[in-house]
Amino acid sequence: MSDLEHNKQVVVDYYQTAFNGNPEKAVADHFGPTYVQHNPEAEDGPEAFIGFVHYLRGEFPNLRLDIKRIIAEGDLVVTHSHLDLEPGNPDNPGQALADYFRLENGKVVEHWDVIQPVPAKAANPNGMF
Repeated sequence: MSDLEHNKQVVVDYYQTAFNGNPEKAVADHFGPTYVQHNPEAEDGPEAFIGFVHYLRGEFPNLRLDIKRIIAEGDLVVTHSHLDLEPGNPDNPGQALADYFRLENGKVVEHWDVIQPVPAKAANPNGMF
């Protein structure tokens, strides 16, 4: 398996494990010695990430994260995902996420994201995913 494929598997397992309700395991298995966060509303470090996931799951216990695409180049892995906070609720169709992860030695050490609400109506029939 190439390093790129391995890095993609690490990110998918990390992301799904965390948002399926076990961020402690995701951090223990997949975080490197540091975790730098570039989202201006999030703090650096594993404790902040764990706290955020617990908060989000507390607010939206049925949330679902569906990774639609994953791309890897060098030490970066990018995911395009649908975060559905309230599955089945047409008034809250969720968010489109683009997450960028940097890995060192197969571990997640840095994160950037772009978040956009999924609109109820679009100007085209293409969809966001």
